[in-house]
Parts: sequence; structure tokens; C-alpha cells
Amino acid sequence: MKNLKRILIISLLTTIIFFACSNGDDSTTIANEDGNEQPADTDYDISAILSKFEGTGLSYEVNGNTVTFTTQDLPNHTSPYWPTNNPLYEAYNGTNPNWNINPNTISAQNIVFTMTLNPAEAANKQVTGLGPIGISRNGVVFFNQYAGPDQPLTNEIDSFDQWLGHPQRTGQYHYHIEPTYLTQQFGEDAFLGLLADGFPVYGPLENGEVITNEDLDAYHGHTSVTADFPEGIYHYHITSEDPYINGNGYFGTPGNITN
Repeated sequence: MKNLKRILIISLLTTIIFFACSNGDDSTTIANEDGNEQPADTDYDISAILSKFEGTGLSYEVNGNTVTFTTQDLPNHTSPYWPTNNPLYEAYNGTNPNWNINPNTISAQNIVFTMTLNPAEAANKQVTGLGPIGISRNGVVFFNQYAGPDQPLTNEIDSFDQWLGHPQRTGQYHYHIEPTYLTQQFGEDAFLGLLADGFPVYGPLENGEVITNEDLDAYHGHTSVTADFPEGIYHYHITSEDPYINGNGYFGTPGNITN
């Protein structure tokens, strides 16, 4: 009889322990290098930063787990590349002693990005192409570190206006390097936009320190906490040296871009 009671008590305790464990957080965790537990699979959601996008001829629409941006690609700041009758026309007043204007003029575009709201690392990384690779928070597109196929920006930099952007031959204005209008307005550690894979782009500062290429991976990013993502997220940083915004390609899987 005593043995039967002992068996029943053991069975009851086992059942209680099982259900207590089952009713807790069932997410899989792993121990990081300092022994703290963290999620094994992080699910990012960039929905909260969409409200930061605001610009001339810029709109976005969420559909399920994707967001579609439509932009006229018109900078909301001055430039010598505006037509002279435009209120935002301003002669070059930057600091580059070698500055030379290119023959192009800013004109309205119709560029559409459709990207995921839940970016994740891609198993097979894709290189960035020439033309738009992402969108800044004012609707101006990001280009990669090349002036043409495998051509560095060495000479092209001399045509960047006072806010470090310029238009190409069809009037498509863009940033290859730090968009100083945005970093002056929002801060050098601020969220500046998204690349086409849905991962955010931040300025050249983090926690009060200047980010250099040595701090970043081959795709010009890393994972850490940001003001917008207190749980941490993979993100790109703009630096003062080539490749400036992006390295060997997208960290995630790029969505669709039409222009």
C-alpha cells in the first residue's frame, strides 16, 4: 500500500513539473558568449519605423508582411541641380574645392520598392546592382559605391552637391554616401532609411562612437541595439570610407524595385 502511494505521489509531481514547463515561454533559446540566453531565431519587424518616412511625392502601403514605397525621388532640400526657377535651387556652397557640376537636372521619377517587413539573413547573398538599392527616409534613393560597373566614386564625388547627392542622366537624384541633410536634421546616429532587403540603415555614430569599416561585416552591417529596436537588429551603417553604405551585397533577400 505504501509503495502504491509513493508511485502515485511521484506520478503527480512529474505531471505538475511537465505542465509548468509547457506553460512557460516555449521559444528556443541559446547561450551567447557571455552565458546569457537569447532567442535562437530572431523575428525582426520593421513596421514601427515606417512612420519616419516623409518626403515630397513619397507614400507607402502595407500589405500583409510587405510594404510598398512609391517615391518621386525628389529631395526636400536645396541643390544646384534643381532647375533655376525652383524655390529649392541653390548654388553650390559646399566645402569641396574640386567641385564640378554635372550636366543633369533633378526631375520627378516613379520608383517603387516592395520589401519585407520581417527581414532575415539570406542563405544566398545577392550583390547590389547599379541604380536604386534602397530608400532614405525623405524618399531619395540610395545607390551603391560604384559610379559604373566596377568604377569607384573617386571622380564622381566631385559632382556631389552641398548635401552629398546628385542626379544621374535621367534626373534620378540619389545618395551614394552620407546624406548630410538627414544626419544634420536627425543626428549622425539616426535611422536614415532601408535597403531593399528591409534592413535599416543608420548614420556613422553608434553609442557616441564613430563607426568604421572595421566594425562592420562584409555587407557593411552588424547586429546591435538601436533607439528604434531596443531588442537589437541587424542594420547597415554609413561610414566615411568606401563602400560607404553597403559592402559585398545585401545581407537579406532584396524585394522588388521598379524605376
